[in-house]
Amino acid sequence: MNVPPRVRNEKDISACGISAIMCETRERFSGEAVIRSITNMHERSNGLGGGFAAYGIYPDHADRYALHLAYESPAARQATEALLAERCDVADDEPIPTRPVAAISDPPILHRYFVRIKPDLPGSDGRLTEDDHIVALHMKINADVDDAFVYSSGKNMGSFKGVGYPEDIGEFFRLDQYEAWTWIAHGRFPTNSSAWWGGAHPFGLLDWAIVHNGEISSYGINRRYLASFGYHCTLQTDTEVITYLFDLLIRKHGLPLEAACTAMAPPFWEEMQRLPEAERRRDQALRAVYGGALLNGPFAVVVGHGGGMIGFSDRIKLRPMVAARKAQWLYIASEEAAIREVCADPETVWHPDGGEPVIGTLRS
Repeated sequence: MNVPPRVRNEKDISACGISAIMCETRERFSGEAVIRSITNMHERSNGLGGGFAAYGIYPDHADRYALHLAYESPAARQATEALLAERCDVADDEPIPTRPVAAISDPPILHRYFVRIKPDLPGSDGRLTEDDHIVALHMKINADVDDAFVYSSGKNMGSFKGVGYPEDIGEFFRLDQYEAWTWIAHGRFPTNSSAWWGGAHPFGLLDWAIVHNGEISSYGINRRYLASFGYHCTLQTDTEVITYLFDLLIRKHGLPLEAACTAMAPPFWEEMQRLPEAERRRDQALRAVYGGALLNGPFAVVVGHGGGMIGFSDRIKLRPMVAARKAQWLYIASEEAAIREVCADPETVWHPDGGEPVIGTLRS
């Protein structure tokens, strides 16, 4: 490509790959399948970030929050563990198991803790829930403890991520030895943010885990909006706001999943005028009330949570997303080939419209 001499030809096109597999009947399966799926899209990432989230992996500690922590120094671990001792009853803790992988170098200290909030903390008389306390703890560690950051903080789930191609990250964290009923995966191709272990996807808070392909150009507005509700973005990438918006809109404000997705990726005003009256009034109200939650820019997102998973894209679908079903299985990925790598004959394959959520729900 010939570039005029005064034009800097340095920006790579944002690619990233996302893949997700869920068994709605809660049958647990190895991480090997989702690793194969995301590896099929190897060229969509560049080795500067890969990661996974898995649900149902800690049945022996299912009633406790599983905190996945990464530390850049022993002092960070000491400071964090002092904070945990102050606020939590820690039932168990251990290093997160890893194996040597040639492509993975200089990892942080990786540790996990299974905790409950102490019942005598201020606000525990009913004003604040245990989830509220975990969110406050999560935010405090990320914002105030130097060289420490939280990968995930939900129950019976965990995120595993780092700098490397996703297949190498999966091998490093020994994900073939875990079993889960929902797996989501990400291969990163960063274009406007730094590549570091805390900046890889997924981003987590409580049982929310987010993987994202694209750019959130409304990041500044979204970040300031979230700060007014006590959420503080510290991990140097735009995807973090999506995680906190889901927690705010669904857990704190009680919106249904579809309404939360509409608040973040609503129809254009002129499109609303063509909707049936009830839908038009609903979407206009969401747009008016949650203007600060509107996500602008090209994006495709998969959201994991305790009850299932969600996939949706921006309103004009500037990033690809394909979904498929077979019996109790739901698949979402950037490319159909990544789905067919693990499900050769899906019953249904479709390309959701921009802003249209794909919702998978776990059965009891």
